[in-house]
Amino acid sequence: MIKVPVNLINKYSSFIGSQGVPQGHQNYYAKWLRYYIDFCYKSGFPDHEAHSLPAFLEKLKEKKQAEYLRKQACHAVMLFQSMTVAEPTGNKSPVSNITAEQSQPIYQNTHNKKVILNQEDSKFVKPEPSVEPSDLLSSKQPKTDGADWTKVFAELKGTIMMRHYSPKTLKTYSGWTRRFQTYLRSKEPASVSVEDVKAFLSWLAVEQNISASSQNQAFNALLFLFRNVFGKEFGKITGVVRAKRKTYIPVVLSRKEVDHIIGLMRDPHKLIITLMYGCGLRISECLSLRVNNFNFDMKILTIHDGKGKKDRTVPIPETLMDELRLQLDKVINLHEQDCQEAFSGVFLYGQLEKKYKNAARELVWQWFFPAKGLTSIIKTNEQRRYHVHETSLQKALRKSVIKAKIPKRVTSHTFRHSFASHLLQANYDIRTIQELLGHSDVRTTMIYTHTVKSVTIKECKSPLDF
Repeated sequence: MIKVPVNLINKYSSFIGSQGVPQGHQNYYAKWLRYYIDFCYKSGFPDHEAHSLPAFLEKLKEKKQAEYLRKQACHAVMLFQSMTVAEPTGNKSPVSNITAEQSQPIYQNTHNKKVILNQEDSKFVKPEPSVEPSDLLSSKQPKTDGADWTKVFAELKGTIMMRHYSPKTLKTYSGWTRRFQTYLRSKEPASVSVEDVKAFLSWLAVEQNISASSQNQAFNALLFLFRNVFGKEFGKITGVVRAKRKTYIPVVLSRKEVDHIIGLMRDPHKLIITLMYGCGLRISECLSLRVNNFNFDMKILTIHDGKGKKDRTVPIPETLMDELRLQLDKVINLHEQDCQEAFSGVFLYGQLEKKYKNAARELVWQWFFPAKGLTSIIKTNEQRRYHVHETSLQKALRKSVIKAKIPKRVTSHTFRHSFASHLLQANYDIRTIQELLGHSDVRTTMIYTHTVKSVTIKECKSPLDF
């Protein structure tokens, strides 16, 4: 978040005090001002123009802020715009057309009872009944800011879910569509053209200085939006300033460094990282393992629904067999305890639970690395168990890396890179490594040829001379 000048905050606090905002609520109004200015800075909106307010409120709605908090934010921004835009000559502010009822101070409800705000209220909470920016602005306000994109986002979400794309893909594509909408200032969706896409991509590269991978991600998101939501074809995109993509060489740890970091960790995080290195797993693949993924008799681990919805098998490391069996015993004991209590089962993907109603409580579907506590589902009043959270694992790994004093940028994915590099260093075939990693193209796996010293003989000889 950008730093707002202290003198501006002081001036704003003095102004809203003169407008009747109680002293106890001025800090909350200042908070909304900081969020609003940061939003305008990142989205390219002038903070004194009226059309920036609906876009800001849409952003808060997207973040699932409560309705009364969005109304408070609206009032805070309107006061700021009144303070900055009003001239001594008496010119009206761009928000002067807002009705008296809509500009009512938000620190009172309809029964004139104070709403006590605390730190929990400033967090993203359960969605309340939606409120559109048009409901907060007067009908007299000219609609220069464009149209409502609610249907666009709803159709985008439905299309992605229909194709069974991952939730992360939905979040990413929705994020780029939101930035595209903000850049166009909520232009009518029917009038959006390829020229707008060109201008947006060039703006990202020149003004925002984003990486090439982020720009390509934005391109793919908008391509999907045009084809599947707008029903238009991109055609040939020319004249776009493209960010230069650099060759990325992944960070690789030595075997000594791997053992040092893992030795400083505690279970279950220690076993998770060890399994990620021993099998070359991604963090999402490892944490989402269930009991039925392990075949201890055949010493095979099956990865279901990996990246790109692909399945693959990898050998279970011999040195981990005893630890994994011990972890399985812990899961069995925990499952028996859960079944004796108010336990509704684990979270299942897709429509599996509708097809098999008792699957969530069956042992084979339990997480291999379960979370310590149960998760409460408010809507259904259920108690379900999730797996170890990614954030918990990343924090534990970060602490161990700091203790180990490893002078490298180490993440959980570094152990997957180290897995592939160490196999290549041991003269394993590149195609074998590709299959173990689950790469669709061998060219993706070829990047690991740059992480280790070459041990192949490059001088060609005839077999007769061997």
